[in-house]
Amino acid sequence: MLFTGGTVRTMKKRSWILLVGALGIAAVAAFVTRSSWMGSNASAQGPQRPRTISVEIAKAERKPVPVDVDANGTVTPISSVALKSRLETTIVAVHFEDGAKVNEGDLLFTLDARQIDAQIEQAEGTLAKDQAQLEGAMRDLRRYTDLVAKGATTQVNLDNARTQSDTLTATIKADQAVLDNYKVQKSYTLIRAPFAGRISAANVKVGNFVRPADTQPLAVINQMAPVYVTFAVPQRVLVDLREAMAKNGSRVIATVPGRKSSEEGKVAMVENTVDATTGMITVRGVMDNGNETLWPGTLVSTKLIIRTEESVVVPTIAVQRSQSGNFVFVVKDGAARVQPVTVDRTFQGFSVISDGLSGGESIVTDGQLLLSDGTRVEPRAKKAGA
Repeated sequence: MLFTGGTVRTMKKRSWILLVGALGIAAVAAFVTRSSWMGSNASAQGPQRPRTISVEIAKAERKPVPVDVDANGTVTPISSVALKSRLETTIVAVHFEDGAKVNEGDLLFTLDARQIDAQIEQAEGTLAKDQAQLEGAMRDLRRYTDLVAKGATTQVNLDNARTQSDTLTATIKADQAVLDNYKVQKSYTLIRAPFAGRISAANVKVGNFVRPADTQPLAVINQMAPVYVTFAVPQRVLVDLREAMAKNGSRVIATVPGRKSSEEGKVAMVENTVDATTGMITVRGVMDNGNETLWPGTLVSTKLIIRTEESVVVPTIAVQRSQSGNFVFVVKDGAARVQPVTVDRTFQGFSVISDGLSGGESIVTDGQLLLSDGTRVEPRAKKAGA
């Protein structure tokens, strides 16, 4: 039989197709056989263990937590005085160093008192003269009294002697008042510290002429201990604050920015009106400031502690947020469970939980991103410095 070239090519093509099909069937059979063997091998080994996540754990604690309000405040002195001269005279001496700490009664300035000394001597001389005249009038009064009793003089002379004596008595009182006034003026030449505090730089030097009409003070003294700290808080805390003040339970802590040391005191005054534009009310705390940590005019960070109450707290990093609200992972029987919570406020890196925890629960603080409800967990050591 004779085959043409086209017929031969057609037969070869069919042969190749049959060969490729056979190879494909063989490959599918081998894959099915391997899969069946692996499945049977896996079944022989048993089910795989669920994955365990390593996490850090902390305890939810129930302890006293203060209810506080943070604010910015200003230090102001309780007493501040601008020293001025009450006389027109010159400065004789300055008895302090600029910026020094002074005590009550310390001599600060001495003013020229020579003119007042002369006036005092003149008033003392006038007083002595009138006292001598009064003694003479008193002798006349006694003598006329005796003469009238004997009928040796008239009643008019006795009356005149008594009038002269009374006049000189009144004159002496006036002389004494003038003398006392000059002595008061003399006391103004010695300017002393009215209370303890820090004094500013002296604005005058020895020889400067001063007078009461001068606008610039000689120096300024600010009381340093105790001091006021004035700040503003929201009006919503006013009722709680007033109740705490009635029980002497409120406290104020003032800290200078950049310093770890702070001063603690109590609320001294609450302003009698609320600022209608801001809804804030001014509060003034009094601080002992024995170490002069707080300087008048300094801006400070204040913490008003209204009261202390028993609450459940957890580290703030343990609280997670979702669309349905806040929650924490509670570890129980080696598994992490989602526990919805209500956060009332935060305090020094802790969150105060008002609902959802009762205290004592183990809470996940690190590793939450790998967790879901029911994930197996195991605790790990905390990081250094945590």
